[in-house]
Amino acid sequence: MTITETRTTATAETASPLTRQDLVGTVFGAAAFQALNAGCELGLFALLNGEPGLTEEEIASRLDLRPRPTRILLLATTALRLTSLDGGRYRNAELIDSLFADGTWEIITDMVAFEAHIVYEAQADFTASLRADTNVGLRRFAGEGEDLYHRLAARPDLERLFYRCMRSWSRLSNPILVDKADLTGVRRVLDVGGGDGVNAIALARANPNVEFTVLDLPGAGAIAERKIAEAGLSDRITVAEGDIFDDDYPEGYDCVLFANQLVIWSAEQNLRLLRKAHRALADGGRVLVFNAMSDATKDGPLYAALDNVYFATLPAAQSTLYDWGQYEQWLTEAGFSRVERRPGETWTPHGVISGVK
Repeated sequence: MTITETRTTATAETASPLTRQDLVGTVFGAAAFQALNAGCELGLFALLNGEPGLTEEEIASRLDLRPRPTRILLLATTALRLTSLDGGRYRNAELIDSLFADGTWEIITDMVAFEAHIVYEAQADFTASLRADTNVGLRRFAGEGEDLYHRLAARPDLERLFYRCMRSWSRLSNPILVDKADLTGVRRVLDVGGGDGVNAIALARANPNVEFTVLDLPGAGAIAERKIAEAGLSDRITVAEGDIFDDDYPEGYDCVLFANQLVIWSAEQNLRLLRKAHRALADGGRVLVFNAMSDATKDGPLYAALDNVYFATLPAAQSTLYDWGQYEQWLTEAGFSRVERRPGETWTPHGVISGVK
């Protein structure tokens, strides 16, 4: 079954025309991000969340900054509407304080750290990556292997940061996964490329009668075992180490999950993975694909369009955010039927698409 594409962006006819002020934001987009990152790393937003209404001088004192850099920082954050100024006193934007209140700000700061320390340097190779049709930005990371995940093994500090931030990305989108992943009648789930187990943990908590196995490279396996133990779910979530392409999938599972995994690989590799899932499943078993999707209309959403710069430059040679229709095509080619898409209804373009063997 194919579901009509749900639009997440305005159509070309209704979108506002580009203005010079819009162009300023794009030309200086890197500087805008650095202002946000500095506010996070220096503790500006945490300070104003705890002590709203501070003066410039008070902020300088609390952050241990001299007057000139304090003025530069506050001008940038206020012009970007991250902070506001009223009567000489600064406050966070209401949105930022609301993210502190609901616990989401910790996730946002990890997202910012990921962009600052993993993504940004490699994105300088975006144009070169487009010309070469491969992830040229990977050259910024020492080590062996043709994808970021193998290269990170040479940088344990960045590997720890990477998996911490991936966990936060997953925490942000996992409510959609839990809501849209139909595990009715499922007994055992194989979470292919499951990283540190964050997706399996979320699903296990929501589905107490289902067991999970996280399959990933050895570097992720040790982290996953620790996280699973901390969650008190070692009796229902196990870890298997292996290469998701070269090693056979273990048998005995009635559901195979690809969570935030098929954005990494080429169309040919994704079809190969889905065919492996099809072979591993018994008749009636299902496959679930969860990640961010782009629109088939090719004009958004903005989240997917900008996140695609990362995928083009760094993770693997052919990484990209695909649209719903491409997944439907691969699932059908791999032998699955009853293909169904279940988009989320949040500010991120995540959703689940499923098929049955």
